[in-house]
Amino acid sequence: MSKGGKVNRAWIAQHIDDPYVKLAQQRQYRSRAAFKLIGIDDQDRLVRPGMTVLDLGSAPGAWSQVLRERMRHRSGSGEGGGEIDGRIYALDLLPMEPIPGVTFLQGDFREEATLRRLEEALGGRRLDLVVSDMAPNLSGVAAADAARMGDLVDLAVAFALDHLAPGGALLTKCFHGSGYSQLVELFKRSFVRVAVRKPAASRARSAETYLLGRSPKRGPAGGPPPVGRNRA
Repeated sequence: MSKGGKVNRAWIAQHIDDPYVKLAQQRQYRSRAAFKLIGIDDQDRLVRPGMTVLDLGSAPGAWSQVLRERMRHRSGSGEGGGEIDGRIYALDLLPMEPIPGVTFLQGDFREEATLRRLEEALGGRRLDLVVSDMAPNLSGVAAADAARMGDLVDLAVAFALDHLAPGGALLTKCFHGSGYSQLVELFKRSFVRVAVRKPAASRARSAETYLLGRSPKRGPAGGPPPVGRNRA
């Protein structure tokens, strides 16, 4: 058997035994990633009824499910029960099965045409929260993967600064490795308060971590400050 086959079998065995996988199945979440957002939100109280929220990199929909639960009128129960108090938008390059009350757009966040479609859907509304579990297709080359991840974070920050309401927040995944310190500095330039989060559901061996920025900073004319990492 090849080394790759052994690794794949080991991953499958670990996945089957993963308590978050089992709990996701019990609670009918579409993936174990739901518990990453749950862990962060339990700590930081990001999601509240009445908000306008955008879920970037939403497929298969676990984070949108969590957002829906936490923005639902108290009388509702179950994924299909109860109305949402607020608005949830979701975007992904991949298709996503519908979730009641969630407006989904399929497209590439890196493309201008997709951003225009998203802005049209928002209809001029300011966002209270942007959450992003986006990640690039991994090549296995750490430096290249970190660079692609950094580009996605750059885009998410620029979009958030353009569309967040005062006091709004951005939560985004990044990789702890090459370029990580630059991303932290980008957040510090862009938000009044910045925190790093590694939820319990994020596997310890994984390089993924999450950056949380609250209250976007504004430039001299009231617009967003210049963003983007210093690549020199």
